[in-house]
Amino acid sequence: MLTKKEQRIRRSRQTRARIAVQRVARLTVFRSNLHIYASVISDDGSQVLASASTAEKEVRAQLGADGKGGNVAAATLIGKRIAEKAKAAGIEKVAFDRAGFAYHGRVKALAEAAREAGLQF
Repeated sequence: MLTKKEQRIRRSRQTRARIAVQRVARLTVFRSNLHIYASVISDDGSQVLASASTAEKEVRAQLGADGKGGNVAAATLIGKRIAEKAKAAGIEKVAFDRAGFAYHGRVKALAEAAREAGLQF
């Protein structure tokens, strides 16, 4: 019997294999209880081209007094931020890698915010 984390990692392997064939940069999302992290990784997977998370000092200041990074509002902020950073790095098109997480809630909010900010996937 696989644990919940092992099941998620198993699902993510399928996605990563499919994205590797596309030879395009990937937007990866990691979600913890307290924070959400997003990275744009090069097509060969060798380097991180842009990253954003709710653990960053500037983002925590924007989130307000409570500084909660584990909600949809925070995920939306990170989606916009990662799109801006990716575009500044010259990246327009990415493949969305949800890392085995369900496309729901915070993951969905981040993806939609990145699309609205001009990132294509």
